[in-house]
Formats: sequence, C-alpha cells, structure tokens
Amino acid sequence: MDRLDAIRLFLRVVECGSFSAAAKEAGVGQSAVSKQVAALEGQFNQQLLKRSSRGIALTGAGKAFYDGALRLRDEFEQLETRVKFGADEAAGTLRISVAPVFGRFYIVPRLPALLERHPALNIELRVSERHVNLIEENIDVAIRHGELQDSALTQRKLAESPLITLASPEYLAKHGTPTSPSELSRHQCIAFNGGRGVHPWRFLDEYGKPFTLMPQGRFQSNDGEQQRAAALAGMGITQFPAWLAGPDLASGALVPVLREFAVGSMPVSAVFATKQMTNSKVRVFVEYLLGTLREDLPLGVGD
Repeated sequence: MDRLDAIRLFLRVVECGSFSAAAKEAGVGQSAVSKQVAALEGQFNQQLLKRSSRGIALTGAGKAFYDGALRLRDEFEQLETRVKFGADEAAGTLRISVAPVFGRFYIVPRLPALLERHPALNIELRVSERHVNLIEENIDVAIRHGELQDSALTQRKLAESPLITLASPEYLAKHGTPTSPSELSRHQCIAFNGGRGVHPWRFLDEYGKPFTLMPQGRFQSNDGEQQRAAALAGMGITQFPAWLAGPDLASGALVPVLREFAVGSMPVSAVFATKQMTNSKVRVFVEYLLGTLREDLPLGVGD
C-alpha cells in the first residue's frame, strides 16, 4: 500500500470513528489498518491517535496531520478530475456549511440535478446555526445570512431576501388584520431575542420614512424557525426574512401584512476562503445555487 493510500485509510479511521469500521469499508483486516496507522506514526515519530476502550481520538499532532491530509486528499481528487475530465469539471467531496432550515428548503431539494450533472462530485452537508470556522473545520463553502464582517473570506452575494411581516390566516381571522404598524400594539408579536434584547422591527411610515418598532408579545425566541412555528400555530404576528417562509407563503399557511410599509432585506451569500476561488467544485456549486435561488427564493412579497 502506497503512502497516499495509507493517508486515505487514516482519514477514514478518523471519519468512521474506529479501526474496525474503516477496515470493513476498505475490505481489509483490522490489523492491516492498525499497521498502516502505526507506520504513519513511526514515519513522523508522533502519536496521531489515542486508543481507548471508548474509541479513538486525535492527538494534537494527529489533528494537524488530519487537517493537512484532508487538503491533500481534496487536491489530489481535483488533480485526478482535471486529468480525467478537464479543468472545468467538479469532482471530489464538496463540504458545505448551511443553516438547518435553509438547507432543507433551498439546498437539498436541488442537489439531485447538480449531482446528475457532475457524476464525480460528492456532497457533505454540515448543518449548524453557528458561523463555523471554514479553515479550521475544512469547509469549502458556507451559506450565510445578513451582513458579513470577516474580511479574511471571499463572499459572493446570491440574493436579497426582503424582511416581511406575516401571520396565519387563522390568527388574522380571530384578531383582525392591522392596517398600519401602530396597530401592532394591539396584537401579539412574535419577536426574535438573540440574548441581548428583542430585535426591533423596521417599517416605512406613511410619509415613506424608515422607523423602528419594538414588538411586544408573550412569546419570543432566539431561533427564526421557532418564530415561524409560532406564527403557523396562530400565536401572533412576526417579522423575518421572506426565505424562511417560502413554502408557507406559497401554500397560504402564512400571509403577509402591512405590505405597503415593508422595508429592508437580508442578503444571502456564499462564503469561502480566497484560495477556493479557483476550485472547480466550489465554483460549480455557487453558480448552480445562484441560478436555483432565482427560481426558489421569495425575492419580494407578492412576486
């Protein structure tokens, strides 16, 4: 077994979480896998993995080797692709970081067509509400929402999703539909609270000037999906980016209110390390997503 195969086997041990699982996947004995990892450790004179009855864990040297080995594997896969298919073909594993709801609504449903176009491409979707460190966690591209501050990363804006105010038809039938933002004081407002207080809602006044309103109500959350669930349950009126309610707007489960007073939007962007700009799999995915979001994302109330 050559050194590259040994590195690939080491990566699978870490990713599978055990020597036995990696051996079964590779179709070799567990002792053969152990010998290959031991050979790597002997080559570097460093322990890469800690073995215990509870499983395996990376040492400090092992973590550094694992991160570098992932990049090496990806670069070799890209080289293989360029030789076999040409420079513009996407191949290898594309690791994407995305928020749960956005991935479920706008990424996963569109993946079959992308994978059919690029048979040498694999997708690993890392789902998280937090902003992961792309370099440390070996993420190729992340989909993020709102204004971005990290100047060390390259960003490509994919769309603007307007902020909309909305409620369920059942709530409005029971409590009435507000005709101006001032009437929201008589309604239950489902607010977002990220831990530093309630986020204000933005509107235009009757003269077209922007103003903010502090929503008041009996329910608030630090998660937009819970706001959406509360609105669907008829608990009140809420405000968030239109993409979060895409299917609900299409089905009529939620309806927009105060449309003539709406203002503001939230950008949706693809973020990646600058070195990934020439990576064909990143480029293909970003361009593909740019096209699908034009069709899928609610870009304006009533569109």
